[in-house]
Amino acid sequence: RDPLCPPNIAMEKPTVALVYQAVQALYHDPDPAGKERASVWLGELQRSMYAWELADQLLQLKQDVESCYFAAQTMKMKIQMSFFELPPETHIALRDSLLSHIQSLKDLSPIIVTQLALAIADLALQMASWKGCVHTLIEKYSNDVSSMTFLIEILTVLPEEVHSRSLRIGANRRTEIIEDLAYYSSTVVTLLMTCVEKSGSNEKMLIKVFRCLGSWFNLGVLDSNFMANNQLLMVLFQVLQRDETSTNLHEAASDCVCSALYAIENVDTHMPLALQLFQGVLTLETAYHMAVAREDLDKVLNYCRIFTELCETFLETTVRSPGQGMGDLRTLELLLICAGHPQYEVVEISFNFWYRLGENLYKTNDPALHGIFRPYIQRLLHGLARHCQLDPDHEGIPEDTDDFGEFRMRVSDLVKDVIFLVGSMECFSQLYSTLKEGNPPWEVTEAVLFIMAAIAKSVDPENNPTLTEVLEQVVLLPETVHIAVRYTSIELVGEMSEVVDRNPRFLDPVLNYLMKGLREKTLASVAAKAIHNICSVCRDHMAQHFQGLLDIARALDSFALTTEAAVGLLKGTALVLARLPLEKIAECLSDLCAVQVMALKKLLSQDPRNGKAADPTVWLDRLAVIFRYDDLGWLHTNPIVENGQTHPCQKVIQEIWPVLSETLNTHQADNRIVERCCRCLRFAVRCVGKGSASLLQPLVTQMVSVYQVYPHSCFLYLGSILVDEYGMEEGCRQGLLDMLQALCMPTFQLLEQTNGLRNHPDTVDDLFRLATRFVQRSPITLLSSGIIVHIIQCAIAATTLDHRDANCSVMKFVRDLIHTGVSNDHEDDFELRKQLIGQAMGQHGQQLVTQLMHTCCFCLPPYTLPDVAEVLWEIMVFDRPTFCRWLENALKGLPKETSGGAVTVTHKQLTDFHKQVTSAEECKQVCWAIREFTRLFR
Repeated sequence: RDPLCPPNIAMEKPTVALVYQAVQALYHDPDPAGKERASVWLGELQRSMYAWELADQLLQLKQDVESCYFAAQTMKMKIQMSFFELPPETHIALRDSLLSHIQSLKDLSPIIVTQLALAIADLALQMASWKGCVHTLIEKYSNDVSSMTFLIEILTVLPEEVHSRSLRIGANRRTEIIEDLAYYSSTVVTLLMTCVEKSGSNEKMLIKVFRCLGSWFNLGVLDSNFMANNQLLMVLFQVLQRDETSTNLHEAASDCVCSALYAIENVDTHMPLALQLFQGVLTLETAYHMAVAREDLDKVLNYCRIFTELCETFLETTVRSPGQGMGDLRTLELLLICAGHPQYEVVEISFNFWYRLGENLYKTNDPALHGIFRPYIQRLLHGLARHCQLDPDHEGIPEDTDDFGEFRMRVSDLVKDVIFLVGSMECFSQLYSTLKEGNPPWEVTEAVLFIMAAIAKSVDPENNPTLTEVLEQVVLLPETVHIAVRYTSIELVGEMSEVVDRNPRFLDPVLNYLMKGLREKTLASVAAKAIHNICSVCRDHMAQHFQGLLDIARALDSFALTTEAAVGLLKGTALVLARLPLEKIAECLSDLCAVQVMALKKLLSQDPRNGKAADPTVWLDRLAVIFRYDDLGWLHTNPIVENGQTHPCQKVIQEIWPVLSETLNTHQADNRIVERCCRCLRFAVRCVGKGSASLLQPLVTQMVSVYQVYPHSCFLYLGSILVDEYGMEEGCRQGLLDMLQALCMPTFQLLEQTNGLRNHPDTVDDLFRLATRFVQRSPITLLSSGIIVHIIQCAIAATTLDHRDANCSVMKFVRDLIHTGVSNDHEDDFELRKQLIGQAMGQHGQQLVTQLMHTCCFCLPPYTLPDVAEVLWEIMVFDRPTFCRWLENALKGLPKETSGGAVTVTHKQLTDFHKQVTSAEECKQVCWAIREFTRLFR
């Protein structure tokens, strides 16, 4: 057998020679399959216990860079992920061994030094018995010039690793470390200054020093009074002021200043340092101009980053006391100077600051204050409009997807956010007058129309002569103007649909203008989007044009549309359809669907090519959008139906069911197509509600039958829709329960496989959506069934799943399940519900609480904790005395110490947490308590 083939049983200890051979294969085997085998085998070795010893031996052998890098990286990974494997008595030997390796390998390669430095830092953070590690290291190595490079590397990565996600050292140990690092921080800064003095103008050493200083600033442990008067700060600004500073050193110094500015964001508590940094950055304006003159874009970008960070740090001071002290408005002048740079990448750096400034001023809502900042925003907008100009020799339409297209999108968003300071109407009028009064070149016209499109929706459309004049002029643009100008003018018309709605006399000229665009290859998609906008806003006025929309829909593929634009047109058509008289809807809907249904039938009748049927997704997507149930809970085709009337869409849905059913059967193995079919059916069922009852039997039969062979999770989702619509109907409950049980069996088989939950999060998500719908619509049916025990067991196992949607569905199911026994909604079955929940909790309660506590301490990210808190809250409301006991037992099972010997959680912290949770009077108190408590384990 190939020695590098991954064995099926637990790995036996390999020799160092074999490991070396595998590393050589990983880097040098000409056969990709050989490389892959080596990679898999080495990955398995890294997960084994033997990795510690073998990595140590490889580092001692020092054969070449590749084997030493692999060994150093292995050491780092083992210390990060598997430190618990080592008995405490080996920790000191490991530390001494790593320090010996980094000293002997310091000249082999910087990347090896970095990996070993990370390993040493991660060890120091976890090894509670290594007290004052910074002091030890400085004492041991600071007098040896040749050791300085790796000493500074360790001191750089140590503060960075304190908040590393890979190390679960817990809040107690982290606090202890941060206090320790703060205590020794001035020693580190003094060491760095000594390095600078000794090494003179050694660029590599300066870069290392600035990186290290930035790292300590980022951790927030440097004393600001000490730093304000420190020589190192002066060195930093001297390097940035010097014209001859190299690119790499300039970047390191810029990063360090940005870190310092970020560290003093709470300006009032760091006054002396804040003042030094403020004055230091203002001295860099000349250096910026010099970099512009030399066309050194890297340096220009660095200066702009520093100026932006300065403005971000002093934002609140600037808004609180503009023009006074450190609220000096010269900071904004620096950003506007950057906005004047010809490269758009420069101004883009400052966008986040302008957003935040706009947000701050919007909240203060002080007209006098707005007046102070208005001129700055006007100058910014002027600069942005210039940056949005396409090149004069640009051909074709503006690109949306390249870097410049994305920049323009960000400009559009920023303009929308700050326009209130200038006034939408005033700005819109000014932009229009530049077009009306001058005769600018096409690229200026296009950029102005682009900015007008960004703000058009925020201009009040009521009795606004400027808006109507703009609309009038735009639709009269001749076809001879540059294609990009036509493209952007069509976008502007789409954004002005409110104006069309208030002034219906413009509807015909606007539609004619957009139809011209629709017939042209490069303008078709943008015109389709504009027509969709008009349909959405002017639904009532558009009803008279429905026949025209239907004609477009029938000939959809004769236009050069993107998939999205074609679907958008159909969506618009469906929105208008819902405004037709009730008696016309069924016939028109049938016409609208007929095109898609005919296409699907045609595909089904074709002989499969190479044994594969043709792809129907385009038609399924178009059909789905016609029945679409959108985010607002309105159907695009949802007409107002009186009680007792048959839903006009019912007949159409019965007509399309056979073709959807056949498509589903033909493509049952293809998840993508089955998902599209289920989407169509889901919207169709939502559209007609109870009117789809005749589909229920055949649909469920087909879903269950296909799911046994191909367990696509979309069937579970579709099942949840059926339960939502029919779960309250007495006659449907048993059938729906049978469906649930039939779908659960293959689902459990899938999830019980190795890593089944992790590999199938969509199935977990959709299974618990289905179960939750049952709890909401027919809790007694579910609680009285035999399947409930298995669903609860599956839910308990799935609480550990770190997947946003899946975890949310699981928690919602458990919460809603318990809540049915809590909420006395005066229904007749409340007592029975309470009794059934009591039985379920008696059986699973302790296991559930223990699992939830373990899960939120060790498995789940913080954003999921409110969901866990809701579940615990419901259990507590259901039976507080029993919950107190369960929680106490769960807390007893948590580890009290880390593998490095640090205290994870004290007895007092455990009892305090228990008291906070069990005495909580509302759910958010439980959430706060969990948030604080779980930090002890992160």
